[in-house]
Amino acid sequence: MVDISVEIAGIKLRNPVLTAAGPPSRDAEALIKAAEGGAGGLVAKTISLKPAEVPRPCLSVVNREYSVRIPGFKTYTTCGFLNVELWSDIPYQRWVEREYSLVKEKTGLPLIASIGYTPEEVSKLGRLVEKAGVDGIEFSTHYIGFDPKPIREVAKALRESVEIPIFAKLSPHLPDITPFAKAVEPYVDGIVAINTYGPTLHIDIETGKPLLGGKNGYGWLSGPALKPIAVRYVADIARAVKVPVIGVGGIMSGRDAVEHIMAGASAVEICTGAILEGPGIYGRVAHEVEEFLKTHGYGSIEDIRGMALKWLPEKPLRTTPLPPKVDPEKCTGCRICERACIYEAIEMVKDPRTGKLIAKTIEEKCYGCGLCVSICPTRARYFEEE
Repeated sequence: MVDISVEIAGIKLRNPVLTAAGPPSRDAEALIKAAEGGAGGLVAKTISLKPAEVPRPCLSVVNREYSVRIPGFKTYTTCGFLNVELWSDIPYQRWVEREYSLVKEKTGLPLIASIGYTPEEVSKLGRLVEKAGVDGIEFSTHYIGFDPKPIREVAKALRESVEIPIFAKLSPHLPDITPFAKAVEPYVDGIVAINTYGPTLHIDIETGKPLLGGKNGYGWLSGPALKPIAVRYVADIARAVKVPVIGVGGIMSGRDAVEHIMAGASAVEICTGAILEGPGIYGRVAHEVEEFLKTHGYGSIEDIRGMALKWLPEKPLRTTPLPPKVDPEKCTGCRICERACIYEAIEMVKDPRTGKLIAKTIEEKCYGCGLCVSICPTRARYFEEE
């Protein structure tokens, strides 16, 4: 029996997949649809004392499709997403008077409000949303600079204003995020990582115009392209603090969620995936996490949380090639690795036992770059344990 429920700071979630503050959590109706779609918990869109005036257009897909197409195999696609969204354009009074209570009434799921941005703002809003009955508060620290002191002051002000759990959402705008995580740790019950990355620019080459309507056409990156950045920050924070971490960034599947969890996350949030797929993504990802645990012999989220961290300590680098091995039983002869090998170190040969074509490594040419291992759709190529 696999248990995918989690508990974070006393908040019990039926599964580890939450909404993230953004367009898919823009009001009560959207959050209710997320609950119906299978979310384990709900994070509402960020509110501030003044409603946002959002530039238009504000959302754009980038790199729509770049694929390796092999008949009968998975299509490899990379995709980014840009936004120039701000906080909620709904007045905070409406959230306090209607949205939060309606979500609680209709869903019965844990509800986390998101608020910003200054100590004065979060002090006032924190008290109001706590009184409105939310279960926790996430506060946004979107690109506040390179000094941890301001975020610590926000965390301290909110902690002194409310009794319910609070979570700091950090931004990926500097090489080392750990000073920020450590600065808020004494005041928060968890850390959410990460916000979108940027600023970035995407131009429509048919018109020469930027696709977003913000200042200079700039936007903020999310989606699959952000995932490796997000996972890195989750791991950095998990190793630096003792409070739980919630991972956000590029989660489109159960395997993406598992990667965040193995890096140290206790739960995950999804935004871009819900924009592109709809609210059913929450339940699909939760189901895929459950299936992963079941097929790999794990009993709960805790069995895999942080399991990758033991492989991350600094150690001497190996600079000599280690040619990968090939499992002939798994190799299908699809030639993906052969086409991708820039060192021409892979050739197709007949397996003497079966007569089928398999990919053989030419060891004297192999650079040991590892690309063929990561791109193989059947995991037929692998490195032996060192």
